[in-house]
Amino acid sequence: MIQLAVLLTAEKELKKDCDISIVICNDDYIHDLNIRYLQHDYPTDVITFEIDDEPLTGEIYISADTAKLQAEEYKVSFRDELMRLAVHGTLHLAGHLDNTDELRKRMSELEDKYLKEIKA
Repeated sequence: MIQLAVLLTAEKELKKDCDISIVICNDDYIHDLNIRYLQHDYPTDVITFEIDDEPLTGEIYISADTAKLQAEEYKVSFRDELMRLAVHGTLHLAGHLDNTDELRKRMSELEDKYLKEIKA
């Protein structure tokens, strides 16, 4: 289902050939990525890296530890939270940002839209 989430989102948002890898990891691993590449000293739920532009090559790292906590907090299944984070990472590869309240709201609306399509 995670692959389907990325595939559907990429087809709708990227509209070009791409190669996207998904890595499910733990908080320690994603925390290390945050320190090394983003200078953030904390774990996050998802990190996306664009490796190359043509063809688009990207990597999405999802912390299973944080996804599990968020699933409990949001009262959704662990699988649904993993899919949401995969969609979120793919949206970042498509150029969507979430660094303001307005942009976060738009990103959340897109996540909901694509997750609904996946489940249909």
